[in-house]
Amino acid sequence: MINVEGLTKQYGQVRAVDDLSFEVKPGIVTGFLGPNGAGKSTTMRLILGLDTPSAGHATIEGKPYRSLKNPLTKVGALLDAKAMHPNRSAAHHLKWIAQANGLSTKRVDEVLDLVGLTEVASKKTGGFSLGMGQRLGLAAALLGDPEYLILDEPVNGLDPEGIHWVRTLLQNLAKQGRTVLVSSHLLSEMAQTAEHLIVIGRGRLVADMPMHEFVRSHSSSTVVVRAVAQDKLSAVFRASGVAFKTAPDALGRATFVVENSTTDTIGRLAFEHGIGLLELAETRASLEEAFLETTGDAVQYQAGGATK
Repeated sequence: MINVEGLTKQYGQVRAVDDLSFEVKPGIVTGFLGPNGAGKSTTMRLILGLDTPSAGHATIEGKPYRSLKNPLTKVGALLDAKAMHPNRSAAHHLKWIAQANGLSTKRVDEVLDLVGLTEVASKKTGGFSLGMGQRLGLAAALLGDPEYLILDEPVNGLDPEGIHWVRTLLQNLAKQGRTVLVSSHLLSEMAQTAEHLIVIGRGRLVADMPMHEFVRSHSSSTVVVRAVAQDKLSAVFRASGVAFKTAPDALGRATFVVENSTTDTIGRLAFEHGIGLLELAETRASLEEAFLETTGDAVQYQAGGATK
């Protein structure tokens, strides 16, 4: 388990991380979200011992990262996919990492194949595209077959196939009982990947809960309903105190839109009054909408004219 307790990092007058506490548990993919400047990358650097906290601590299995023996076999990390010598080939880049950490170089071929870079293993990394660099960074993170993965924007620059591959990989690793902490600005992708969310803003904890609870708690649901007898249903709504709007659907048919309700409630009401329904569907706001609702006050850089 990754444990962060009272973590604080001060850079001059700027407090990048402010008394932050959370746990990252094994067996699930934990998404790490926050606006630009929220302190995500700084927090990851503090967990990995790349920066020294001003206060608090971060541990992995109860130990600071710097005290781990053979850390690459315990923790795999990707913070900067560009951290490679441009004149080294992909294979040589991984081989020197393996040798420096006492790992068999046979693992290099395995991870190159895993990330889909076997055909370009002998090419210099300086000519790699952003997506290829990300794949190589992931290969380095997986080199020690680690129990923990800490990944900062791992799908940045990847094509749809690559994004799907990363999603499947992380979920499969979590199912094996590994601990996975991953940040991303692609909220639609995070919604399909993570089971638990840790959300921060201006260095402080905003939310720490399962994905479905976060979306449900920070967004409203909308029920769309179309009945055989629309007039009768509207009368029932008014008599029952149900607020609704009338709007045409994509085919121009009149529908009722009921906010902050459920299909169970509306369906039961229609049944009790003998009204046949032609359509009954519930939609819930996306992770993006819930995220914006939660972190709107914590955005450091916001475009002019932007609204919550």
